[in-house]
Amino acid sequence: MQIVRTILWVLLLVGVLAFSFGNWDRQIDVRIWPGIVWDTRVPALVIVSFLLGLLPMWLYHRGVHWRLSRRISGLEAATTKLATPRAETTTPTPPVRPEPVRKDLPSEPANPVDPEPTTKS
Repeated sequence: MQIVRTILWVLLLVGVLAFSFGNWDRQIDVRIWPGIVWDTRVPALVIVSFLLGLLPMWLYHRGVHWRLSRRISGLEAATTKLATPRAETTTPTPPVRPEPVRKDLPSEPANPVDPEPTTKS
């Protein structure tokens, strides 16, 4: 893709140079405001107009690229945080001691849930 972009820029440069050499002898007057007149050559006017048209779109492109790169880096950071396993705790857990069975409490029934309820017809 880089080679295509380079070829397009070279072709644009060759076109502007050919246009400049062909039209350099013509001088024009550009009226900016009443009382302000700019005497310039045609190629200078074409190049300045091209750059004035290119600048806003280039700035917009750079802004979108910056915003999306920040968004992507934030999403990548979030996924790496989720993907890394948690570190195990280094403190040993105390051994679990079984509770002594108390003989004074009544024992639990074998099946505390009643079987299916019977319906009376």
